[in-house]
Amino acid sequence: MLLEFWENFRHNLFKPLLLFFYLGFLIPVLKVKLDFPSVIYQGLTMYLLLAIGWHGGEELATIKPSSIASVVGFMVVGFVLNLVIGFVAYLLLSWMTSLRRVDQATIAGYYGSDSAGTFATCVGVLASAGIAFDAYMPVMLAVMEIPGCLVALYLAARLRHKGMDAAGFMPDEAGYPVTVTVGPGSATQPAPGHTLIEQELGTEPGLEVSLDERTPPEPGARTPRIVSPELLREVLLNPGLCLLFGGIIIGFVSGLQGEKVVHDDNTFFISAFQGALCLFLLEMGMTASRKLKDLKFAGRGFIVFGLLAPNIFATLGIVTAHVYADLTHTAFKPGTYILFAVLCGAASYIAVPAVQRLAIPEASPSLPLATSLALTFSYNVTIGIPLYTEVARIVAHWL
Repeated sequence: MLLEFWENFRHNLFKPLLLFFYLGFLIPVLKVKLDFPSVIYQGLTMYLLLAIGWHGGEELATIKPSSIASVVGFMVVGFVLNLVIGFVAYLLLSWMTSLRRVDQATIAGYYGSDSAGTFATCVGVLASAGIAFDAYMPVMLAVMEIPGCLVALYLAARLRHKGMDAAGFMPDEAGYPVTVTVGPGSATQPAPGHTLIEQELGTEPGLEVSLDERTPPEPGARTPRIVSPELLREVLLNPGLCLLFGGIIIGFVSGLQGEKVVHDDNTFFISAFQGALCLFLLEMGMTASRKLKDLKFAGRGFIVFGLLAPNIFATLGIVTAHVYADLTHTAFKPGTYILFAVLCGAASYIAVPAVQRLAIPEASPSLPLATSLALTFSYNVTIGIPLYTEVARIVAHWL
């Protein structure tokens, strides 16, 4: 079993998709002067979300009505599980790190959500390996993105109720002397030539910025409300969710009309998916490599958390999916367990950051992205996905 595990793991670790990520990761390390155009990155992100939604919607059209109840039940399980994961992440961060509690709460929200980029990578790996998954998993991607936003909002509101000031300090926190070395590039697409933290703090690229030097809000300034129209719009109508759901609906309606209707569009949305994903991973490798600089001041516990958490949460996802399948007598396809593990083990870097900017301005803009991109995303798309594939196979064999 160990020999088979090693052979499969080694084979998956060097698929072309991951080699593109390795190449992107090396570009900043080797100090190659290459900037990935932000417009192309945005175009690739739009294409991947629409393509995932299109293919999922097309396959949803083939689901039998008798299966709808079990599908909806599994989505509810996924939503609740990511809520639990967010709170567990907060407890782990409280135990393993000395970060401010508002930063712990925000990072926990990132882990209570999921990652469209990691999901797309996993879909590509499964496709290249010929591993089938259930058609509704793109819908699960959208459903499991929301819990992390709710976790971060709840924990931040709880901290404000306990006396957190406008700068993000709790009464028993005696300051937060942390220096961040800023580097170029960000997955959330700040202004050209700036990183997210530079954009948030209004600094020039390459400077060392102390998070203490951020100007706190004026005394008496309004604290962001837990629920507001702007916040609801950001959570439920963010561009990523709109593109994903739009692709699902279009693919579903088109799929109902038969193969002749979708054949030509499949050439673009399915056949070209792998190539677009390779370019996306090249850029993500560059971004993750540059974000490593933000980790050097966070402490060993923070780094250990970013690498340990995805393994714990992904394994929890695999076991939960098996328990649900056993209790409801549902026959999941093998790839479903792997994708569900990825949705549980990934961390957001698009949806929750947008909510953070609106509703939790007290939190660090850099720390959550450093762990979600430089650590968890990098781990998941290189080691994690092949590892979860083998864990899912072993758990299925054991059960």
